[in-house]
Amino acid sequence: MPRFVIPLAVALVGLILFGHGALIHAKAIVAQVLLDRAFTRTIATGHAVKPWSWADTVPVARIEVKSLGVSTIALAGSSGQALAFGAGHVEGTAEPGETGIAVYSAHRDTHFRFLKDVSIGDEIDIVRRDGKTFRYRADGASVVRFDASGIDPDTERPELVLSTCWPFDALTQGPERYVLHATLIASEE
Repeated sequence: MPRFVIPLAVALVGLILFGHGALIHAKAIVAQVLLDRAFTRTIATGHAVKPWSWADTVPVARIEVKSLGVSTIALAGSSGQALAFGAGHVEGTAEPGETGIAVYSAHRDTHFRFLKDVSIGDEIDIVRRDGKTFRYRADGASVVRFDASGIDPDTERPELVLSTCWPFDALTQGPERYVLHATLIASEE
């Protein structure tokens, strides 16, 4: 067998793996463009617009941290399908601006990668699908077990929680979650 066959095979496998990784990254970029477009149309029309015809969720909010230059679209629900494309508004939690806690979850290495850079005192804007904007101020953060979040759903104030896996730089999923808490400070129509 010629000496170049094995290095050529290894190079070919490497090229295929690189191409697969590039394709996944390209699909993620295209998905964000489609999500943003669908969210803009949802606000304009007042009707939920799917980002693509076979989507099983719709965009429900835009989460922005202007001090970090970050904006991400949140989807209805927190299923694995939804979280593959964006942050998810956890089922059964309050809508932004309403009494109770609006909870959003996302993956630490994609849509909520920025959480590691949010400081106490930073402002977080949530634009709902009806176009109303609610400004929150980050006022606490904690690391908790996934089954012991400490989130009190019976609060009398409009509050916000952004949650992701912990630690931020881990390669595998563990039982801990990073929970960023914020309190409503303003709303805009």
